[in-house]
Amino acid sequence: MVFALVTWQVAAGGPVRRADERFSTALADPDGFSGFLSDLGNFTVAVPVLAVAVLYTSWRARRSGADRWWLSALAGTVVMCAVPAVVAPLKALVDRPAPPGMDGSGFYPSGHTATAAIAYGAAALLLLPWCDGRRVRRVLTAGCGVLNAGVGFGLVRHGYHWALDVVGSWLLSAMLLTALAMVVAGFGRSRGPKPVQPARQR
Repeated sequence: MVFALVTWQVAAGGPVRRADERFSTALADPDGFSGFLSDLGNFTVAVPVLAVAVLYTSWRARRSGADRWWLSALAGTVVMCAVPAVVAPLKALVDRPAPPGMDGSGFYPSGHTATAAIAYGAAALLLLPWCDGRRVRRVLTAGCGVLNAGVGFGLVRHGYHWALDVVGSWLLSAMLLTALAMVVAGFGRSRGPKPVQPARQR
């Protein structure tokens, strides 16, 4: 619902879009650090992180004898593959002009933001069931959030995207990650073979 409202404002050039452009222009001040943060959303950086998580959790689940050990890893991969399939048509449909200093159009939603959010978010969701201790899970979750916030900030600060391009991608990614979380909740943790119940005496 929120994603639809944001997309409508961006496409229609409403007051939210105008405020976004004023804010983003004021925030933009390219530097090396913001460039580094935005690069963390590159496909070649973010996707290998997910690939490692997919391989590791698949190995752990299969080793434990879990039922359908491959399902969570497959779901994470499918969600990652869905990013270009969903983002590219939206970019073409909304056709938002570039921020100052950039050329072309089709900047909403941000592909770099979606790539980072899904890759890092899916990796965290796959790993969470295998983390021992509440503190480790909190660190993993917080680290994922900080990393994605850094990517979004870097993209806007460096002038690569408007702020709503980033927000729209976060909202879209949240929907995809929610679906993945439902799969992981059901099959993310090991389920070894069930113990054999002794036969009842008749």
